[in-house]
Amino acid sequence: MRFIRSFSYAWQGIRSCYKREKNFRIQLFLSLPVYCAGFYFGLSGSEWLAILFCTMLTLSLEMINSSIEKLADFVTSSIHPVIKQVKDIAAGAVLLSAIISIVMGCIIFIPKLKPFLK
Repeated sequence: MRFIRSFSYAWQGIRSCYKREKNFRIQLFLSLPVYCAGFYFGLSGSEWLAILFCTMLTLSLEMINSSIEKLADFVTSSIHPVIKQVKDIAAGAVLLSAIISIVMGCIIFIPKLKPFLK
């Protein structure tokens, strides 16, 4: 029963992030055209793994970043230099993940788009 409850709590966290975090929703909706393009171009299994890994990594890091920001804002409403640094580092992790996701998408999709560009 505890095991099942833990899944319930995790889904509550995902729903909460979806409802309250604009960046999470943006990143989620940006992944939808990528998935559609993946079906259209018939990605290989390894290409799907790369796409799914990149999108889920970015969404997961966004959730961690949001959690850190909420906790920091709960602790103090003033701008503390250490809390600012922690928030900036967490945001940087999301940015790095988003950048590598874009690079990975370009590596996968640009060769598939070349015939359409000629």
